[in-house]
Amino acid sequence: MTKQPLGRLERVTLRDVWSSEAGDFTPWLAQEENLALLGEAVGLDLELEGVERGVGPFRADILCRETASDSLVLVENQLERTDHRHLGQLLTYGAGLDAVTIVWIAERFTDEHRASLDWLNEISNENINFFGMEIEVWRIGDSPLAPKFNIVSKPNDWTRTLPVGRNDGEAELTETRQLQLSFWQELRELLIERGSVIKPRQPRAQHWTNFAVGRSGFRLTAYINTRERRLGLQMVIHKGPIKRYYHLLHQEKAAIEEELGCPLQWRELADKKQSDVTLDNPNMDPSMRSQWPQQHLWLLEQMEAFYRVFSPRIRVLDGNVAENEEPDE
Repeated sequence: MTKQPLGRLERVTLRDVWSSEAGDFTPWLAQEENLALLGEAVGLDLELEGVERGVGPFRADILCRETASDSLVLVENQLERTDHRHLGQLLTYGAGLDAVTIVWIAERFTDEHRASLDWLNEISNENINFFGMEIEVWRIGDSPLAPKFNIVSKPNDWTRTLPVGRNDGEAELTETRQLQLSFWQELRELLIERGSVIKPRQPRAQHWTNFAVGRSGFRLTAYINTRERRLGLQMVIHKGPIKRYYHLLHQEKAAIEEELGCPLQWRELADKKQSDVTLDNPNMDPSMRSQWPQQHLWLLEQMEAFYRVFSPRIRVLDGNVAENEEPDE
């Protein structure tokens, strides 16, 4: 028997913590550390765009970007049980936006509203995703209050995988596509098993997969090439003052490569709408399934190293200077 005194969890009424949705709860949730808590619950890396922001003819409580895909995330809040008015707003968002993730947060979901979100996720294409989240607050004795998010509804493809571009009646996956899908499925399992700082992504039947690196406009892209028998990793800049961001990072080339312990390929790609920094491994053949454990471990280690080295740097990059004002080399 343990000799340590044990406390008892006590649930706290939400209105005792936040008296107003708009005045208290929304500003609290919009803080970086609390958005990170929500992001951990839904498996997304969220970056705040604004509070009470308009999106076309709509206005969301909180508007975010999912940094890996650069897609919109709209958050609707309630400090009581779900109601039809908020459900109607979610339907309007889904009908009016081409690609969006909608997160509905409430104290409690009724059975009919949970079923409605499940149905919406079932009939929607993969570009529209609905999450239902219940929020709780707990404490032990006089301890600080601890919020907790619980998923009550989530997109179907968070638990099953769908081939990219597959429509009803289209042919089954080719052997190469199936290999790609299986490769990323097993990498995802490794990320979850290791509790990696890299958030697992939904596997797709394609030769690449993207991961968040802490800021919208940037992403980590892992790729495999069965024809050329190679795989690798890229830190991609795809939005904002791309040229300036690239040059600011390139100024730290020596320090970055020293921290990573290997040389990198730096490509400004002036004729394209992106620049990237690549680590290519030509000594691993992804078509050899027997080598996948070694390949997945290599990717995991390199992705975590890229995140450790690049993420703090890109979070503080100043993009306010005009694109044509390049820093000195």
